Amino acid sequence: MQKWTKQIELPADQMVMTLSQLMQQWSLPRRIRGQLRQNKRVLLNGNYQPVSTLIQPRDKVSFTFLATDFRHSQSGYEIDHRDHLDILYENPDFMIANKPGGIKTHPNSPGEVGTLLNFVQGYLQKITGKAAYMVHRLDEGTSGAIIIAKVPFVVPMLNAQLKTKRIQRTYLAWVKGRMEQAAGTIKMPIGRHPSNDRLRQIGGLAAQDAVTHWQLLETRGSTSLLQIQLETGRTHQIRVHLAALGHPLLGDRDYNPKAIDRRLQLHSNTVSLILPFSQTDLTVKAPLPADFIHPSV
Repeated sequence: MQKWTKQIELPADQMVMTLSQLMQQWSLPRRIRGQLRQNKRVLLNGNYQPVSTLIQPRDKVSFTFLATDFRHSQSGYEIDHRDHLDILYENPDFMIANKPGGIKTHPNSPGEVGTLLNFVQGYLQKITGKAAYMVHRLDEGTSGAIIIAKVPFVVPMLNAQLKTKRIQRTYLAWVKGRMEQAAGTIKMPIGRHPSNDRLRQIGGLAAQDAVTHWQLLETRGSTSLLQIQLETGRTHQIRVHLAALGHPLLGDRDYNPKAIDRRLQLHSNTVSLILPFSQTDLTVKAPLPADFIHPSV
């Protein structure tokens, strides 16, 4: 059975707490914490200790994870070397890549290639025990920063950060029309389109709450550049919400049939998170691609 080992040396300013509290602080799921404890797969300074043991600065904590700890321990993406991978940040556990607009995040069918995760799989193929694991996705037309795990044990930790909004993402979008306000919040539920499963609409089938915050950065002619932050993460949320306001994204042929721009003008500009197995903040910014309408300031 495949296994993964992770060793962490605690920093000099580490607060004294129990090993159990440390694992909770690191957002290791309760089920996995239980497996590690019951099977003595968590070591403190090389020896098994009860999770009630107090940790100290500079202690070494080691975990051994097994495939059975995870719902998806195998990534299974086909290898594809055809595209250059632009990596904005990388450590042994995950990376933040700069996704080009016009390629899908992940395959939708077995054997499919040509997606970002296929390219990451090709990049990682020579690194033993490393593979591409999806944490979140960007629409095919969206460019910019995206988090991709390289080992399965950080996926639930990063998912926990998404759920608790400790991962923050900001987007840039050019929209049709001039905004009447400097900023605003859109609160409209989003559900599936009744006749097209690929699309979403306000209300719709199985609608869920959706909240989008936007700020006007620039107006150019009859278009506006917005900075956007999501409070929820529904499929096509930014595109559906702005279209509902009467300001569809430029290049969005799904929600603005009259769009003439070559690409969807939506860019994942920054990603902020807490590094797994630490309390260190990380913010990564993705440069604007050449086919994004650049601001004049």
